Amino acid sequence: MSKKNKRARSQRKNEITKGIFTVLEKEPSKSFNYKQIASKLEITDTQDRNELIKRLGQLKATDRIAEVERGKYQKKPSLHTYFTGRVDLTSSGNAYVIVDELDDDIFVPFNKLNRAFHGDTVEVFLKPRRKGKKMEGEISNVLERKKMSYVGIVDKQKRFAFIRPTDSRMYTDIFVPLEKLKKANDGDKVLVSLGDWPADADSPYGSVIEVLGKPGEHNTEIHAILAEYGLPYEFPYEVEQFAKKLDTSIKESEIAKRRDMRNVLTFTIDPKDAKDFDDALSFQKLENGNFEIGIHIADVSHYVQPDTILEDEAYNRATSVYLVDRVVPMLPEVLSNQACSLRPNEEKYTFSAVFELDEKANVINQWFGRTAINSNERFAYEEAQHIIETQEATIPKEISIRGNAYSVSNEVVEAVLTFDRLAKIMRKARMDAGAISFDKIEVKFHLSENNEPVGVFFKEAKEANKLIEEFMLLANRKVAEFIGKQKKTFVYRIHDSPDEDKLMALNGVISRFGHSIDLKDRKSINRSLNKLLEDVKGKKEQNLVDTLAIRSMSKAVYTTENIGHYGLGFEYYTHFTSPIRRYPDVMVHRLLQHYLDGDKQPKGALYEEKCKHSSNMEQLAANAERDSIKYMQIKFMEDHKDQEFLGVISGVTEWGIYVEIIENKCEGMVRIRDIKDDYYNFDERQYAIVGERTKRMYQLGDEVYVMVKSSDLIKRHLDFSLIGKKE
Repeated sequence: MSKKNKRARSQRKNEITKGIFTVLEKEPSKSFNYKQIASKLEITDTQDRNELIKRLGQLKATDRIAEVERGKYQKKPSLHTYFTGRVDLTSSGNAYVIVDELDDDIFVPFNKLNRAFHGDTVEVFLKPRRKGKKMEGEISNVLERKKMSYVGIVDKQKRFAFIRPTDSRMYTDIFVPLEKLKKANDGDKVLVSLGDWPADADSPYGSVIEVLGKPGEHNTEIHAILAEYGLPYEFPYEVEQFAKKLDTSIKESEIAKRRDMRNVLTFTIDPKDAKDFDDALSFQKLENGNFEIGIHIADVSHYVQPDTILEDEAYNRATSVYLVDRVVPMLPEVLSNQACSLRPNEEKYTFSAVFELDEKANVINQWFGRTAINSNERFAYEEAQHIIETQEATIPKEISIRGNAYSVSNEVVEAVLTFDRLAKIMRKARMDAGAISFDKIEVKFHLSENNEPVGVFFKEAKEANKLIEEFMLLANRKVAEFIGKQKKTFVYRIHDSPDEDKLMALNGVISRFGHSIDLKDRKSINRSLNKLLEDVKGKKEQNLVDTLAIRSMSKAVYTTENIGHYGLGFEYYTHFTSPIRRYPDVMVHRLLQHYLDGDKQPKGALYEEKCKHSSNMEQLAANAERDSIKYMQIKFMEDHKDQEFLGVISGVTEWGIYVEIIENKCEGMVRIRDIKDDYYNFDERQYAIVGERTKRMYQLGDEVYVMVKSSDLIKRHLDFSLIGKKE
């Protein structure tokens, strides 16, 4: 070989070496085989490919890169590899740090947490990876605390107190000097703020913000649920006063600026105990045989103006919170239940989407803008359902919300029946286009005057509910489409496609019940998901399958970056129809009016920040709602301790099985150590625990008999004793 060729070969060798490091360093958490590296370096000839294979072997031999499994190579972590991530604390006390740029989470043992708590943003030091072992590290620095306050129980000593947090993932108590105890007594439940954690102290310092009351008392526990998520349960005095001083009178001068629809037949359909009616439907037949249908939404943005304390409070809350025994509203009552609520026979300001629909529910024309209405009737869902089922104008006494039987006009009956017919057409079109139908069972409680649960019932969506849902979906979709097609800054409600791994896991679970999902393409997935959800209706596994199916889906969020809504099958979607209880709807109203006025589009970054905040608050509210249902379920079960229940195994873990009672959907745990007839091992593959001696198996989906063993209202935990399988 000539010197020139040698030099060229040496140069090429260096290029390949450099290329290997470039590929591996770009994605340090991934491993690549020689074919993948060759593809990224665009190596196609045999000589270069052989050189690449040779260099990979040499770099591995000199410990410059790691071979994590046979033929797969990865960047060797340097001794000083730091990442920023979020702490996810496990029940064992160890943690994982979730780092966005890494595929795998970093395992951190308990003794390397360096005082980091669950949810904190931290700097983590990644240790060199040992072959075949998971990534391990230690936390070097807490950058930002996720939570600065905790709910806990006071343990009062002579000169100081400790607060024992009720959050199972909080592994330390909090030291509170007596002067910062805020008159809390021993055993009280309190909200405590987190202070410093000196280097020489065993516990962080804190001070009591609020005394919640005695553990186990109803109000204490409900307030504790809200406090755990940083949600308020009352309005600051100055916000209430500001709202009370608002001019809520209806003025003809304001109506003159709006489309006057006070003489058009209009009514609301809501739950029978609702107080905030934020949407109404209007109906009139046009001369051409089509229908003009108005979807009228409370004009909250007329009253809630930017740069006011009312606006700040609504933004901070971002959503109303629906607990089992109360609503914690986003807006003070003077607005939510009075001025903005579309009550019957009261003139109201509204923001409307008005559509001309033909007999086949096609949208012929549309109009958006501010209006004034006067609702003629207020119906509960049950009353509207009665009209749909019987086509009669008389509402019987047993379902009437007016106390007595009453009759409505023929025009109202015609409107309800037309709405129902058009809604069914729209729903079918949506389903045919690939939307997913989640009609998840809602658990509700019959409460006594003292908020004691005396019974459990399930809320089922019937035609009247679906009628309202379809028209709200129409308004939300068309508003989003109207702005979206103009490519202007807007607030969207988006829903990403489901996670493939989660769908495969779901398939594994549902196969136990004889169901399956076709994962071939989007249409097949959606069609088989809908079939699955339909097939399980009324069966023992319904709640389990519904829950797992929802979990396999991505979470819907608010954003200015539109990607469409997978679950609904819409290219454009927003939330326009509930501004009394959701802040994003207020933003949508403002932006829509802004563009209708012909004003310039605002910067997207500000709205994106508000979207993120609204999505986070929505998640906190959902967690609080779930916790309040769990609390009430445990409370209900405490009164049924001697009763035998039939349940279905809804989860299997190495420490026990979760059982959901079929008749009331209460879920509790049977611990493995409490099953005395054998020693049981966890079989992850079969979603089961198996007896060592008897080979008796308790598997996901099995029906079993259980009794309440113990309950803990404070920790919201229910333990069952296993009686045996249903034969």
